[in-house]
Amino acid sequence: MAEESFQDKTEQATPKKREDARKKGQVAKSREVSSIAILAAGVIYMFFNADRLIHRLEEDITGTFANIPQIASGELGIETYLSQTIQDFLILILPMLILLLAVSLGANLLQTGFIMSVEPLTPDMSKIDPIKGLGRIVSKRTIAELLKSIFKIIIVGWAVFSTLKNDYKLLIPLMYQDNIQIFNALGQISLKVLTRACYVIFVLAVLDYIYQRWEFEQNLKMTKQEVKDESRQTEGDPLVKGRIRSIQREMAKRRMMKEVPKADVVITNPTHYAVALVYRPEEKMTAPKIIAKGADRIALKIKEIAAEQGIPMVENRPLAQNLYKLDIGQEVPPKFYKAVAEILAYVYGLKNKKAGKV
Repeated sequence: MAEESFQDKTEQATPKKREDARKKGQVAKSREVSSIAILAAGVIYMFFNADRLIHRLEEDITGTFANIPQIASGELGIETYLSQTIQDFLILILPMLILLLAVSLGANLLQTGFIMSVEPLTPDMSKIDPIKGLGRIVSKRTIAELLKSIFKIIIVGWAVFSTLKNDYKLLIPLMYQDNIQIFNALGQISLKVLTRACYVIFVLAVLDYIYQRWEFEQNLKMTKQEVKDESRQTEGDPLVKGRIRSIQREMAKRRMMKEVPKADVVITNPTHYAVALVYRPEEKMTAPKIIAKGADRIALKIKEIAAEQGIPMVENRPLAQNLYKLDIGQEVPPKFYKAVAEILAYVYGLKNKKAGKV
């Protein structure tokens, strides 16, 4: 057992292991996918609504400067004016905030599906353990996330710089332009920067999602011993299950042997198979029914009981082999009616002779 506990995790996670992990909120998820979805949604929203937003901001700025004399003289309360301005601004950006929230939720649902788990919110005292906390800080995952963040900053920074490098000359003349021209120019440059950043982050998001899936699968892997232990927990110990099946077979065999004395005839192979049939027309049986069957040792036992009870035994190898394939309690199929009827007619003839009938 000590050696097995240190063996590498080579087995794929079982469905139960995956379900348990999901209940704990442990799923493969990339934050970069949500980031690119939010950024792309914001860029698209601004592309179609930038003009309206710029004009609205221009009106607010113009109105603010126009109201400075009234605010200075006390005719217009500064608190009232700020409250109204903030309210107008929130109403202005509320559609975009709702869109970004919906996109963020959708991106997470596409990755993980719907999960309802409170375990991640459950207080865990081990999280405030300084030793374990230091271990998490210097763990492989933390280092990988740090390197990934640095790489993302470098790549996105390069994309932004390469864009601004070509357009920085357009920024200097803006000081001589009016408000609307300044906003338009800055909006166009910002849109170009964000669009290029989206391309870069999209590639990073795809790579990160693949990595997160791979890491998740690696963490879920199990040792052979863990698979065996889980099998015992969910399905029971194989030895115990085997013992139970053995007892069940023994009980079924005893019940079957108690039915043999009711048989009208036992069809044999002659030594390998034995099948006991009963036919009771008065009980509305549509065809003879198999009440016992067996091979080898069980077949010998059936024939012993039949001999003790005086039940006729008829040798018919093909018929015995075919009837043995049927289930106990099953009626004889129509294709065997003729062969079974001939045997039953012979058996009934023997009974009539013994009873002194013609």
